[in-house]
Amino acid sequence: MALLPVDKALEKLLTGAEPKGTEMMPISQLRGRILATDLVSKRTHPPFNASAMDGYAVKYKDTSKIGATLKVVGESAAGHGFHGTFEDGETVRIFTGAPVPSSADTILIQENTEKLDDGFVKVTSPAQANRHIRLAGVDFSKDDVLLKQFREMDYSAITLAASMNYAEVEVFQKPLISVLATGDELVSPGEEPGLDQIIASNAYGVMAMCESAGADILNLGIAQDKLDVIKASVQNALDNETDILVTIGGASVGDHDLVQQALTEIGMELNFWKIAMRPGKPLMYGTLGKMRVMGLPGNPASSLVTASLFLAPLVRKLAGREIATPQTTAQLTVDLPENDHRQEYMRAHIATDENGKITVTPFKRQDSSLVRVFADANGLLIRPPNAKAASKGEICDIILFEK
Repeated sequence: MALLPVDKALEKLLTGAEPKGTEMMPISQLRGRILATDLVSKRTHPPFNASAMDGYAVKYKDTSKIGATLKVVGESAAGHGFHGTFEDGETVRIFTGAPVPSSADTILIQENTEKLDDGFVKVTSPAQANRHIRLAGVDFSKDDVLLKQFREMDYSAITLAASMNYAEVEVFQKPLISVLATGDELVSPGEEPGLDQIIASNAYGVMAMCESAGADILNLGIAQDKLDVIKASVQNALDNETDILVTIGGASVGDHDLVQQALTEIGMELNFWKIAMRPGKPLMYGTLGKMRVMGLPGNPASSLVTASLFLAPLVRKLAGREIATPQTTAQLTVDLPENDHRQEYMRAHIATDENGKITVTPFKRQDSSLVRVFADANGLLIRPPNAKAASKGEICDIILFEK
């Protein structure tokens, strides 16, 4: 099977990928969820003319001169408005957020008054006309469309939805991603590895990435290099109605790489295998019934690079999120040799220099087994297939990580 270009592989992955069904979620559990429909306001806000300051609700004509005195005939507080009327020469004590009585046309702020005996107040600085009143509907009105479909519900959107009087809203369901690490050489973090074993670390980074992209996670643990064990884990994913089964390792061509064989024997339809990229060449993608299957390479850098380029966009699309990769350009700080026929993604440090230019410095060590280098990187430098040697100062494409 010929190596598939990166853009063609991503196109195949995303074809037919649409958000799952929807569900109603309470306002208290909306953080990070994606709206499935537009939200139309159920109310006007504020619902009445409200005072923006502590002071006195007055008629402007009564307070235009220093020394004028007014009789206080009532009080309007938040939640306890004054619903009567008052005459010329009278006023109502008012507090921030309280309804403004219908007789008033401005607010005389507290700092510009002097409280007198016998329920009177004196003007020490003239009021201004039509001041310190928040008019009804100045924020929004009933039936306004304020939050659009596909909006991610961050804290500001949640606040707005609550103010629109929504106790629950319709959001897209989260896709379920099941993650299975494979290999006799692997043990879980915290365990003591044998002489020929290593810690299974990739799965935890992949799961965190998928969770950030909007998924629920099912950790299937580690499967030994045995067909029946791998098949049992795959069946577990199917039984849990998994949307994407992600396997890590075991999808290459070695004698102990049994993942593809196990999946094929169960009935997986292979869509593609092997990408024209470095790291991450042995990426596998197929379908098993309604479940999508993605086999990531076992080396950490290969696993995380392919997950960020292919898995994360697929998860985001199934979750109803935007899938744009944060790609931009930067200026090289070093010389680079020519590239071969595979598109290369070099772990790199991306910074902004004293002149505001974005710069990129690839790490010297690019071995796909290196975990620390990936953790130290904050982006990828993209080298196109058959790229000529590049010199320091040239502009190149980069991808910024969203860690």
